[in-house]
Amino acid sequence: MIPVSVITGFLGAGKTTLLRQVLRDPRWADSAVIVNEYGEVPLDHDLIAASEDAFVSVSTGCLCCVVRSDLIETLLDLARRRAAGEVQPYARVLIETSGLADPAPILHALMTDERVAATHSLASVVTLADAVHGTSTLARHPEAQRQAMLADRILLTKSDLATDTAALQAALQALNPAAPQRAATHGAVEPEWLFTQGRLPDFLEASARHSAGVASIAITREAPIPALALTLWMQGLAEHAGARLLRLKGLVALAEAPEKPVVVHAIQHMVHPLEWLDGWPTADHRSRLVLIGEGIPRHLPARLLAAIEEEVLDSQPPDRG
Repeated sequence: MIPVSVITGFLGAGKTTLLRQVLRDPRWADSAVIVNEYGEVPLDHDLIAASEDAFVSVSTGCLCCVVRSDLIETLLDLARRRAAGEVQPYARVLIETSGLADPAPILHALMTDERVAATHSLASVVTLADAVHGTSTLARHPEAQRQAMLADRILLTKSDLATDTAALQAALQALNPAAPQRAATHGAVEPEWLFTQGRLPDFLEASARHSAGVASIAITREAPIPALALTLWMQGLAEHAGARLLRLKGLVALAEAPEKPVVVHAIQHMVHPLEWLDGWPTADHRSRLVLIGEGIPRHLPARLLAAIEEEVLDSQPPDRG
């Protein structure tokens, strides 16, 4: 599977600077960058040259392309060329979104298109926040708020130019308490922290907090959950909450195979197929689920799961072993 990371952030947050820093690292030069920009200069001139070809190899060793039509078709065409040997091999895809973009449609597409899911997996959503102007940007622009809400990790840029980032960090924490934050200086940060898969426990460590109609709701279960109960719960939650379910992410022990956890993802009313891991990433084998939603009653998800789980267990035939 080819890991895909989405890099988002409001205009001027420093997405281009971050990408340049990442691609200068020899360990990350084998990346494909898709720039999903409209009406903006996508990357500095020394990173992408003007070309009629959609795919441009640059001096860093990475392969860069600008979306000229549909993002999914671009991603699939890039993968086809990779498999056919028409472009140089790449280990991962980094998608840079427009500064004015809501990441939700991109995540929808990545998680629900069966053609993409056959060869790609969503690794992380990284949101950049300008430490100088970020507080006012969040207050004035709903797009910036959505970008923060949907993040797995939040990177504060230009922190060396800001005298105090406490207000910004508090505002981001209120919008998305599940996303760990880190500050970068001149765009520099460890790429592993941003893009490496398997950092799900970071997302799950947050406690439930509330702000302005947005809630982060955490569910922890000691006992494994029947697969049918989990599936029915995610479907019911997505149908009930719809667009109010901004993000659902979790690590779950299924009763049928508790030694191998599954990763669950949902964006609004779209539920992604379960992803199996080879083993638990830490010694903590509890099922942990975190929801970020708007106007979802705090106790609804846990009570719904408990009711469905009880019904599924009651409907199972007795063990005559």
